[in-house]
Amino acid sequence: MSGTENVRRRRNVVAASVAAGVLLAGGGGVYLAVAATADGEAMPAGVSAEAGDTAGSPPPLRLEGDSGGDAGGGPGIAPGEPDPGGNPNGTVYKAKGPLPQGPSSAAVHRPEGLVTSAEVTRLAEALGIEGRPSLVGDVWTIGPEKDGRGPRLDVARKAPGSWTYSWYDGGPVGDSCLKGPACPPPGMAKPPTAGRTPVSEAAAKAAAAPVLKALGQDDAKVTATQVMDGSVRVVNADPVVGGLPTYGWSTGLHIGPDGRPVAGSGMLEEPAKGATYPVLGAEKALAALNEASKGTGPIGIGGCATDPPAGVDGNGEDEPAAVDGNGKVGTEPGPDVPCRSVAGTASPTEVPVTAAVFGLAAKDVAGERLLVPAWLFTADPADAAPYTVVETAVAPEYLAPPAKPSPPDEGTAPVRRVESYRTADDGRKLSVTFWGGVCSTYTAKAVETPEKVTVRIDEKSDPGRVCIAIAKEITLTVTLQGPLGDRPVVDAASGQAVPRR
Repeated sequence: MSGTENVRRRRNVVAASVAAGVLLAGGGGVYLAVAATADGEAMPAGVSAEAGDTAGSPPPLRLEGDSGGDAGGGPGIAPGEPDPGGNPNGTVYKAKGPLPQGPSSAAVHRPEGLVTSAEVTRLAEALGIEGRPSLVGDVWTIGPEKDGRGPRLDVARKAPGSWTYSWYDGGPVGDSCLKGPACPPPGMAKPPTAGRTPVSEAAAKAAAAPVLKALGQDDAKVTATQVMDGSVRVVNADPVVGGLPTYGWSTGLHIGPDGRPVAGSGMLEEPAKGATYPVLGAEKALAALNEASKGTGPIGIGGCATDPPAGVDGNGEDEPAAVDGNGKVGTEPGPDVPCRSVAGTASPTEVPVTAAVFGLAAKDVAGERLLVPAWLFTADPADAAPYTVVETAVAPEYLAPPAKPSPPDEGTAPVRRVESYRTADDGRKLSVTFWGGVCSTYTAKAVETPEKVTVRIDEKSDPGRVCIAIAKEITLTVTLQGPLGDRPVVDAASGQAVPRR
């Protein structure tokens, strides 16, 4: 996709072409959805039939970190769900029925191109925001002026076009706001009035439908069971990309008690199809998941306790030698008994797997966010709600080991992102607010141009100092050469416009 005004690619998939997977029950399986190939053979939509359908071998994938899924073959879980590797005795996922083989190959999908003004306008109209987007740095912005009351939409110009939407109703903020539940953090909207009733799930989905349509996600899997602050219902939509369900690429919308969106976030651009890789079947993927979910073993200090030497008590004093049942002094040690802690003898936790779906999971690859072929397993423990566990499906020989991070420079730390700003002294005093550590020192620098003011926060820390990991809100003030006026304030670390508070 280019940066010119154009019409977005639309997926030409039917609602049934959602997944290549099965529900597992007893001895049989029911396929959820497949798409028919030209010769009538069932094959998941968006997946090639042969591993070698692309010219040459695809480049190896270097998965980085744990970004909502596995990293280099480890298990991936959604935020708030149980950690499969958190049990020191390990977790074993056991399929409750036969597992699907799935396709022999599938493509990664990667963001390409630039977001256009027309695309931002379409999303803004669906959210009920008036006005034309303006490009501030690398971010498209539509927002209120003056006191900042009303809706605001920020969209990254570079694909996938990460966007955030918020609604600010006013009220005390900054220095005039008393610290407490009624004082929202910088950049957050004022919470709804307590005691109001959230809309129904059906009403929330209906309110989100125009936004999802504008995003090209009318075929997304939508849920609306979560309620925040007692009155805001959350709609989560997992889009379909290339005919496959996705994990970690969600659109989230907060629907207020009056039925209008009050906040949201997601990705505006659908990623394009990239290189095709050989992939594992669900059985091998589940085996790899179980290997990654092995326990860490008992955690403690030192090994097992040992008896003191014969003739010495626990305080190091001499004591009579032990006598056995025949009246003989015990001088020879008995047979060695292995030391086994309670945690070390416990069995791994067994969790049933009730469904397996072939899809795409969001991963960080060489500093870029991609959708990578993966198996999405539904784990259904007896004592908790079902949750999704993800295992990368790309064949192991095409996964490069994670790169070792470079050591940071001594006494330096990453830049901090500016959360909000305010002005004083006819706009010449610019105060910026951000979150920092209690043991670091910070300086703010402003670079002025006629079009904008860019602010950078530098952090200095002592690598040899032991410091408690507590964040605090910090405000620094810089003096501008001229009044800020209508120039936007841009965060140097992210390239995004900073909201005025």
